[in-house]
Amino acid sequence: EAYVGPGDPECPMRTPQLSYPIGVCELELTPGACDINCCCDRDCYLLHPRTVFSFCLPGSVRSSSWVCVDNSLIFRSNSPFPSRVFMDSNGIRQFCVHVNNSNLNYFQKLQKVNATNFQALAAEFGGESFTSTFQTQSPPSFYRAGDPILIYFPKWSVISLLRQPAGVGAGGLCAESNPAGFLESKSTTCTRFFKNLASSCTLDSALNAASYYNFTVLKVPRGMTDPQNMEFQVPVILTSQANAPLLAGNTCQNVVSQVTYEIETNGTFGIQKVSVSLGQTNLTVEPGASLQQHFILHFRAFQQSTAASLTSPRSGNPGYIVGKPLLALTGDISYSVSFLDQGNGSCSVNRHEVQFGVNAISGCKLRLKKADCSHLQQEIYQTLHGRPRPERVAIFGNADPAQKGGWTTILNRHCSISAMNCTSCCLIPVSLEIQVLWAYVGLLSNPQAHVSGVRFLYQCQSIQDSQQVTEVSLTTLVNFVDITQKPEPPRGQPKMDWKLPFDFFPFKVAFSRGVFSQKCSVSPILILCLLLLGVLNLETT
Repeated sequence: EAYVGPGDPECPMRTPQLSYPIGVCELELTPGACDINCCCDRDCYLLHPRTVFSFCLPGSVRSSSWVCVDNSLIFRSNSPFPSRVFMDSNGIRQFCVHVNNSNLNYFQKLQKVNATNFQALAAEFGGESFTSTFQTQSPPSFYRAGDPILIYFPKWSVISLLRQPAGVGAGGLCAESNPAGFLESKSTTCTRFFKNLASSCTLDSALNAASYYNFTVLKVPRGMTDPQNMEFQVPVILTSQANAPLLAGNTCQNVVSQVTYEIETNGTFGIQKVSVSLGQTNLTVEPGASLQQHFILHFRAFQQSTAASLTSPRSGNPGYIVGKPLLALTGDISYSVSFLDQGNGSCSVNRHEVQFGVNAISGCKLRLKKADCSHLQQEIYQTLHGRPRPERVAIFGNADPAQKGGWTTILNRHCSISAMNCTSCCLIPVSLEIQVLWAYVGLLSNPQAHVSGVRFLYQCQSIQDSQQVTEVSLTTLVNFVDITQKPEPPRGQPKMDWKLPFDFFPFKVAFSRGVFSQKCSVSPILILCLLLLGVLNLETT
């Protein structure tokens, strides 16, 4: 017999389809009848409820705890707990024992409550039972998708909601209480019936064009705290011709038949612009007159100006793509970092773009005009770094010039004048090395290249007389350094490795190792024979 020991709790196995009774069947709600999926209901008369029900409701079965080992290690089980043999996903038979684990079925360490610890337990585990009706919540700082849009009537100092009437019922009657949802572009259609159109023509606000634009829209919900502040108000711009309703004889003229709102939003900054266009028609005054109205709400991203919409091409989205231009920023102007173009050997205004991930070197000769040392230095510096002088470099290839946080400042290392021994000499730059430190970030399956830092390193030389220098040789180097720190490769959890002597359990050896194991079992037989020969020799002597 083999006693069942602790097995590998992580071995893959199928959940045994067994049910064990529990003391109280709290889900047995129908006396004398079987409650569906209640595996503890005795009125169901089911020995194995799981074979009949699709699942067992929580609380109708005990929580199970199973310990499993390789089935070939067990010859016979004398465990007092129920046991089963199951096949795992790899086709290996597992011997599993159902353990009555009280930690899974009972609440542990019941709290003892007395006058001493009552207040401490209530403070530790309790909370406020009711919220005071006098507590007022401040409005959110920005609209979220689906939030109702707030409007303000300056004439009456009233805050209301922007409505989008919708049809209800079989006749599609207009329901005025339907609010327009933020970022929810949709159209609705409804029908209005009039008992006395002659009276409603000029009195019903739903027919009057002015009722659809004689208010302002609150840019963000927190505008409720100070609705008269013009900073929070967005006027509704009328983009079509609209006349007031007019009753002319037997005709009601200029009634609103279609309303189209165009709302421009800018993320958490809220609503930036609202425009409305109206369609109008004429109705004949007659008993049972009706009007079908269309309401359209359309949201789109806000564009500040035409110049802002003309965006420059990206160098990646978001990470840089090798070979794309390295983006620079000076003020609010975005452009590509460039370096000297050697051309025919002379420095020209034409320059090469610095391509991300591509090291480069270039040189040319610059012809100089007679000037003092400071003007000479300024001219050469501008030739090396270009015009305008780059101030920042985009961290990612899709950086927005308006978001300064997406740009890193360029570190400049100029020549040290104090290190120069000659007091009458002029120290001029002769080379520029653009050093770019970059790294991959994000998922290993989809890494994104980003710039970690950029430095402009200048090398200088001194000349005796700046007035006599006619040309100087300039050099530009571009060097990209990958500083990516790759994570350690993942490692799996150690698994149980069963190692038993070959002759420890002969049934196991014969079953699992076959002929090879039988050959290995010759060694102990040989040792036994040698021992017998030694005993016989002793007896003969």
